[in-house]
Amino acid sequence: MAATRTAAPGDLLTQVTGERQTGALVVSGQPGGAVYVFEGRIIYAESPAAPGVGELLTSSGRLAGRTWQSALDLGTSTARVGRILVEQGHLTQGELELCVLGATYDAAYFVLSQPAATVDFLPGATHWLGAVVHIDAAAVGREVRRRVALLDDIFPNPRIDTAPVIPVTRAPRERISLTARQWELLVHADGQRTPGDLALLLGRAGYATIQELRRLAALGMIELPVVRATEAPEFVRLPQPRGAAVPVTRPPGNPPGAPVSPAPPVPAGRNPDPAPDRRRTAPPEPAHDRGRPAQPEPAQSRGPTAQPEPTQSRGPTGQPDPMPPPSPPPPGDHNTGLNRPRLARRKPGAKLPKEIAAAESPPVHQGTDEVLLKRIRTALRALR
Repeated sequence: MAATRTAAPGDLLTQVTGERQTGALVVSGQPGGAVYVFEGRIIYAESPAAPGVGELLTSSGRLAGRTWQSALDLGTSTARVGRILVEQGHLTQGELELCVLGATYDAAYFVLSQPAATVDFLPGATHWLGAVVHIDAAAVGREVRRRVALLDDIFPNPRIDTAPVIPVTRAPRERISLTARQWELLVHADGQRTPGDLALLLGRAGYATIQELRRLAALGMIELPVVRATEAPEFVRLPQPRGAAVPVTRPPGNPPGAPVSPAPPVPAGRNPDPAPDRRRTAPPEPAHDRGRPAQPEPAQSRGPTAQPEPTQSRGPTGQPDPMPPPSPPPPGDHNTGLNRPRLARRKPGAKLPKEIAAAESPPVHQGTDEVLLKRIRTALRALR
């Protein structure tokens, strides 16, 4: 057969076992996995979605972690890990075979239930656990189809088998009956752990965990995984601009907000404009027109609302004269502002000094009431 092809993993496994080959059938994709065959018979299967033999034995507490690691160190290179565990008395042959059968059928469900995937066959490859059991490929195929039908009868949604488990925030009914395993799964589901992670954490078989999750989905206790289109790129909608648009290109010069540098001083006796001033230089008059009076230039037609342009006086250098400084504000109340006079402290009821009392009253602003001011002055004099 070809080294790599895209087809149904179950059909290729039947072909490999029919030819009595030895090697590993590696299936890519999600979740993927591998099936190991020895002379046409299945000896082991593994998948990232199902816990292996080591995870089942250590998570359940049947073996200590250091015992399993010691067996791996001694028998991985020679594919004798299972035999070492039996020879050292940590497991019986029956316990080891039951554990290998459960792990193999769990992983075979995830590997062989895919309708089509990229499959690669590695001839001569063996598993480090060794040939503990020999399973007929036809029996494994029948068991995989039976498990698929059983899960579809519970709740037909295969995406639950690999998606993260997310419990619902509110129960759909007032009263719901849960088993101990279902409650255990809901307690440990944090929205990020997949069914394989939960099976590994709790030391449960992968297929048994999926069965309980399908039942929880039928009860409405977990959220269904959402199908996301990975092919279509996600576009980000930018906010629409508001207000007046600003031109992208700006004329050369100082940027907006930058201080304007003052012009350099012009030496005396030089014209700052290197180009001749055409407005002041007039062409010579013809000889026969010198005796005639000057004719006024025809005024250009302006619109009905056109106003005459103001003229600005120019200095001796041809530059326009600077604008005169603004006139100071009219004198107001002398007792306000920074320049108000400072009076010496006097006793209550004392009269004002003669120079201040004889001073003329400030000019009255336009729009003030003369009669009201006279009444105020009379009242102030009476208070003295």
